Amino acid sequence: MSHHWIEGNCHGKCSKCKKTIKSTNGITGLHCRWCQMTLHNSCASQIKPECTLGEFRVHILPPTSICPIVLDRQRSFSRDRRSTSGLSRSETADPLPVDTSNSNLTQGVSGPMSFQITPLENARPLLVFINPKSGGCQGPKLHRKFQYLLNPRQVYDLAAGGPLPALQMFKDVPEMKIICCGGDGTVGWILDSMDKVQFLKQPSVGVIPLGTGNDLARCLRWGGGYEGETIGKILKKIEKATSVMMDRWQISVSEEGEAEVPGDPMPYNIVNNYFSIGVDAAICFKFHIEREKNPHKFNSRMRNKMWYFEFGTTEQFAASCKNLHQEIDIECDGVSLELSQGSSLQGLAFLNIPYTHGGTNMWGDQLSRKRAKRGPKKQKKDRDREISTSSLNDLSTAIQDIGDKLIEVIGLENCLHMGQVRTGLRASGRRLAQCSSVTIRTKKRFPMQIDGEPWMQPPSTIQITHKNQVPMLMAQMPERKGIFSSLFKSD
Repeated sequence: MSHHWIEGNCHGKCSKCKKTIKSTNGITGLHCRWCQMTLHNSCASQIKPECTLGEFRVHILPPTSICPIVLDRQRSFSRDRRSTSGLSRSETADPLPVDTSNSNLTQGVSGPMSFQITPLENARPLLVFINPKSGGCQGPKLHRKFQYLLNPRQVYDLAAGGPLPALQMFKDVPEMKIICCGGDGTVGWILDSMDKVQFLKQPSVGVIPLGTGNDLARCLRWGGGYEGETIGKILKKIEKATSVMMDRWQISVSEEGEAEVPGDPMPYNIVNNYFSIGVDAAICFKFHIEREKNPHKFNSRMRNKMWYFEFGTTEQFAASCKNLHQEIDIECDGVSLELSQGSSLQGLAFLNIPYTHGGTNMWGDQLSRKRAKRGPKKQKKDRDREISTSSLNDLSTAIQDIGDKLIEVIGLENCLHMGQVRTGLRASGRRLAQCSSVTIRTKKRFPMQIDGEPWMQPPSTIQITHKNQVPMLMAQMPERKGIFSSLFKSD
């Protein structure tokens, strides 16, 4: 493929002679749209005409790789005849199937047009989805940046038709990676859509955090929020990222009889991050209602967190889920937790990933590691009250893993308890179980949430079982910077 030169508006130094490009005497300088090379007009004749696609070649699909499927001549002729009878071009287009057995081709439909994709050799192309409404509304800016470096057909706005058409189009592209720019809800949307597509090879999913909490992005080391990093820096992190398997959980709800006050529809039937009942869901529900009424008040990540703090303070005094433990029965792997005989709880959380509520580690893995190093003698006091119902292992040393096919169950005493764990005053929530299936029976109406999406649920029976595992991209551990960084390197 030849260079695609854009003339004028060039800044910086020439890639050939390394001298500054001056634009004081009219439109000067050439910039290649694909390899990002910048040259003086006089230096253009000294380089090869072939474009290498630049530093991020492995992630780019050049325009020669995405082509409309060529129609059969006879069908084109019959289509033209039908079009003269009043039928439109899109109504009569009937593309032939393409044989993909001997080449890396894929078909996808984007409106009436069908395409075939032939990636370059050793390429690992990206498919980028951007939610323009997530968090602080940084999506449109990222959309422009990604379209500048990649092929625009690799970048999709989720507000314009959702992810399914693009996933169908790219489903047979080998070594593809999916990048989701949005919050935890956006990631769940992408994963649910991927369940409906038969991929040649299941692609790994990376996350650029644009939401408010971004708990899954924190878990996968992509950070707690997008801070304006250059796209080049993000692409380098993607190159170094490794694929890990993450559990997903199926949740089903059956209501007990007819409720006096009808409940809301359940937003999802899949748990990717966590499912909770009680105090934290009540805060999230208040936040959700207020945001629906006044969306203009929730236009930045920092402002959203301030709203969460306000609703959390209100809930601490209102205690709308007081004595929740007396109104709920839980069985983990067939063993009852007998919550009614224990101490008071206002909330329950079922965790698939370590982080919840914007970066809080409610399970407390650091506590598990400290107790494991202490040895068995100092753990006798806690053994009788913290027992895993699935394998009878000591919960005080149980480590959480996103791919172990186990879900962690913790209890929350109140809003203050959540705040204490958040600030480090307490090590974790109250550990109740680590199991592979859960049955929950509620006796009254409670607020609930799945991955940050809340609703009100009447008395019901809830089943949580393991669904599947999906590959996710985990970024490299960030390097410590500073004079004494070598003293703190992990073993």
